[in-house]
Amino acid sequence: MEEIRKLFPYLKTGQIYFNHASIGALPVPVVERINNHLAVRSGGEVSNFDAMMEFSRSGKEKAGKLINASPERIAWCENVSHAISILAQGLDWKDGDRIILNDIEFPSNVYPFMALKEYGVEIDFAKSRNGMADIEDIEKLITPRTKLISISMVQFISGYRADVNAIGDLCRRKGITFCVDVIQAGGNVRIDVNDIKADFIAGGTHKWLLGMQGLGFFYLTEELQTRIKPKIVGWTSVVDPWNMLDYNLTLLPGAERFQTGTYNDIGMAAIDASLDIFLGYGMENVERNILSNTRYFLNKLNEAGIKTVLNKDLEDKHLSGIVTIDMPSPQRNFLLLEKENIKCSFREGYVRFSPHFYNTKEEIDTVVERIKFLSGR
Repeated sequence: MEEIRKLFPYLKTGQIYFNHASIGALPVPVVERINNHLAVRSGGEVSNFDAMMEFSRSGKEKAGKLINASPERIAWCENVSHAISILAQGLDWKDGDRIILNDIEFPSNVYPFMALKEYGVEIDFAKSRNGMADIEDIEKLITPRTKLISISMVQFISGYRADVNAIGDLCRRKGITFCVDVIQAGGNVRIDVNDIKADFIAGGTHKWLLGMQGLGFFYLTEELQTRIKPKIVGWTSVVDPWNMLDYNLTLLPGAERFQTGTYNDIGMAAIDASLDIFLGYGMENVERNILSNTRYFLNKLNEAGIKTVLNKDLEDKHLSGIVTIDMPSPQRNFLLLEKENIKCSFREGYVRFSPHFYNTKEEIDTVVERIKFLSGR
């Protein structure tokens, strides 16, 4: 682990960075890759389009290994909102169709579906319980008009990991399209699109995956692709993009048909480098470290009488790297923690911590002691 920790220069500053659910810390290999790429763009082969295409190809191959999917089923996008909008706007909706969401979703997994109201689509919101939204909250809302269910694999405030495998099974039995937002899961916990039985997943690269902002990705099944009509197409959506004056709108056979042109080359260079860390260390080891830290963190907080949003007795399958607490004067204490070089987030009246797999229990001990002091414990 010491070798991994050497990849994060900020650790030398004494900063405790527990904010990966917001934006990940850039490791040395990612910074080196970006700097090398920019050096070429500024002082070498300036028009290095081939390098960008290689980052794209290699990055998709590695992302496919991360989620157990074929690279041909993965497309780049701007962000999760963009990805889910492609899904929402591409399906054929009928007046009276219904979608099930829940009341603790990040807006990226809500607004694209709310925008379907003009087509007569209605949204049913499952009510969460203590930061949890899961199958029992969803199943009772299903009607014959339910066409799609979407949920975050890991909830952004509480860190609750939904039983997406069970929800996926339910959707298959009912013939309902299943969408999963994995931006808080990728690089945090293991993802297997086949186990989940997801028709569509959307993620980003700048949080737990330790990449750059401005680049997302999505996966969709071949069957779902046949049901999505691309509402936005561009010059790279087609089979023969370099025959530019042919104007032949024959779309690519895979997920790349949803890519419209030039994407974030710096973002693709970064994610291609960062995925090497996760694949090299092994996502099973990443998840094991994260869950060990989370269990330790929850136990220490509960021993100190600090109220956590999630119950410390939850099974590991429902935990992730996010630990959120309910403390007095939360915004004030969040700002005090920031001043003390403990980086976290203030979300909806709670203070949220998100240590990664390379963070240590000693760092957790330091944070717990400061929380206890600020809480008057």
